[in-house]
Amino acid sequence: MNKQDRIIMNAKIVMPDGIVEGGWLRVEEGRVAEIGDKTTLDLNRQKDLEWLDAENGWLLPGFIDVHVHGGAGYDFMDVDTQGIGEISRFHAQHGTTGLLATSLTAPKADISSMLRGVSEYMSEPMPYAQVWGAHLEGPFINEEWKGGQNGQYAIVPQLAWLEEWVSDFPGIIRIQTLAPELDGALVYIDRLVAHGIVPSCGHTDATFDQIKEAADRGLRHAVHAFNAMRPFHHREPGTVGAVLTDDRIMAEVIADGHHVHPAGLRLLQKVKGTDRIILVTDAILAAGHEDGEYVLGGLPVVMSCGIARLKSSGNLAGSTLTMIDAFRNMIRETGLSIEEASKMASVNPAKQIGLADVTGSLKQGLRADLIQLSPALELRRVWIGGIPLSMHG
Repeated sequence: MNKQDRIIMNAKIVMPDGIVEGGWLRVEEGRVAEIGDKTTLDLNRQKDLEWLDAENGWLLPGFIDVHVHGGAGYDFMDVDTQGIGEISRFHAQHGTTGLLATSLTAPKADISSMLRGVSEYMSEPMPYAQVWGAHLEGPFINEEWKGGQNGQYAIVPQLAWLEEWVSDFPGIIRIQTLAPELDGALVYIDRLVAHGIVPSCGHTDATFDQIKEAADRGLRHAVHAFNAMRPFHHREPGTVGAVLTDDRIMAEVIADGHHVHPAGLRLLQKVKGTDRIILVTDAILAAGHEDGEYVLGGLPVVMSCGIARLKSSGNLAGSTLTMIDAFRNMIRETGLSIEEASKMASVNPAKQIGLADVTGSLKQGLRADLIQLSPALELRRVWIGGIPLSMHG
């Protein structure tokens, strides 16, 4: 028997087209081999497999976090492959089975170094949350909306930098966030599209019309909706108005109870629907650690009661959120079903970064990136490519 092969039974299985009550799922060679309900379960079949009882809990696709800077005391901008492993292990223990290593606004050399480290890490087997590539958040942002980013390094888009990164680290960059109103941004978006990279808006003062024009050129993503972007006004709907009303744009949201008021979460869900929202953490290195002082992108950060803010301005500096908490918070604050929240945490991000035929759903043939929750939504087990993850240490 392969150590990855098993049957998980007595589960409420969240499928793309509904929930299988009293379901069972067979894992074979790291993939979902078969799914059925209690009427098709034969306990005498394949006795050599490991059988696990989900005790009427939930079986879901693992979460995919497309915007995460770090955790467990490590930052993707500053670490080697060992540090990347520690970040991915920490988030895996909170339900994340795949992620995009996310940069900060920083000098070009630092971003290149981060991409090199991610590329090297991805070239070897990854035992924890799979690093599916990188999300470059900046450095082509509007300093007026820098939020927790280091405005010292904000710069207008540089096409030569993109071409060098794509040449040196092919296939690594999945998303890049920029301010579409900056000089040269629309041409830069054209090149992102040409390279198969998802263009994203964020840290931006773009008007409604500027976002619509950017979407015409291929903009398809917005980081942390409502945060660090021109707000809605009834005569100039701004970035927020465009993100809310343009179905071409997928909207991230940080559902930690601090970045967006519960009413904002409900508004986003009502306007965008479950197919156009992605749950993210925007977690920084302080995630998983106690309150205290930290550094983010060279800027001093103070974390108090789990909320990280820049020491100088008080601006929110990322979060200490985990995906399991984002998932539960979204359900609690908006009344979403388990199936709807799963779509935002797994299905939608997989589609957005071109992995829908690999992971993000429980379907025959896809990777067995799975999480098991209790009936009360407590995280019980995590499997990465069919291999059970140690939840401690």
